[in-house]
Amino acid sequence: MQRMGMVIGIKPDRIADYKRLHAAVWPDVLAQIAGSNIRNYSIFLREPENLLFGYWEYHGTDLNADLAKMAEDPKTQEWWTHTDPCQSPLASRASGEQWAMMEHVFYTE
Repeated sequence: MQRMGMVIGIKPDRIADYKRLHAAVWPDVLAQIAGSNIRNYSIFLREPENLLFGYWEYHGTDLNADLAKMAEDPKTQEWWTHTDPCQSPLASRASGEQWAMMEHVFYTE
């Protein structure tokens, strides 16, 4: 299992929209997340900096293949047409990233 962290900005005028969307995530999107071997997915909001922090645990064996499968899913693509306009990707993100992936540096139980 891999613990994954990522960060992205959120447009202040779209915070309410983003919260509304995530209060009722579409069942097909949730099924795709689970089908991509992602568990314990959480998104946290930090104001007034207007940052979103995402955390999830990957339980598969081929992360790139599972993420590609998710990106090809029509319902997930449709979902992103609603969520992406709310976000402000970081300038420092890697090429091809929407959310900037973070390095895992510490864990304790």
